Amino acid sequence: MKSTTKIVLVALAAGIAGVTAGVWMNGPGPLLRSEVGQRALQAVVAANAPATPENLPVARRGEAIPAISLKTLAGNVVELPSAYAGHPILINFWASWCGPCIQEMPELDRYAKAQGANGTQVVGIALDDAEAVQAFLQRTPVGYPILLDTAGPRDSGVQLGNPKGVLPYSVLVSADGRLLKQRIGPFAHGEIEGWSAL
Repeated sequence: MKSTTKIVLVALAAGIAGVTAGVWMNGPGPLLRSEVGQRALQAVVAANAPATPENLPVARRGEAIPAISLKTLAGNVVELPSAYAGHPILINFWASWCGPCIQEMPELDRYAKAQGANGTQVVGIALDDAEAVQAFLQRTPVGYPILLDTAGPRDSGVQLGNPKGVLPYSVLVSADGRLLKQRIGPFAHGEIEGWSAL
């Protein structure tokens, strides 16, 4: 029994040393791109976030997301998740002033085009001023829908599990409206397919 315990402790120490060396050599990027890293990061963010406003419905992993009504740039109202019922939805929160958000938009656009009308639907929610969003999209157009919200303690990002308003922030919602995954930070090229696999 003692030798088995020793082997397990040595293996555990080697694993911790490997992760530490990887973070030291490559930075935290690879770890933060993993599901384990994302859950740890989200736990830290949630622990340091302000209290959620009273009576604000907030989705938890595995649960149905609350109904959210937002406007398009044209002023039309879109109801999430019902507007995309029967399809998974990748919802991405961004702002025109957010450098990492802007860097990942071509990747989101590529993914949305590859998914087409029958795959996972990509929806961007700009926590930004409508004029700034309009000007940005004229310079950098995307083919997926963009909705508008006002950043604050009751915004749709908070309702979908981002209490600190960190951007970019993405969630994956199942075809039946449940919150499946959350991600803080931008997607690198080719990452979305693996992350969004159901």
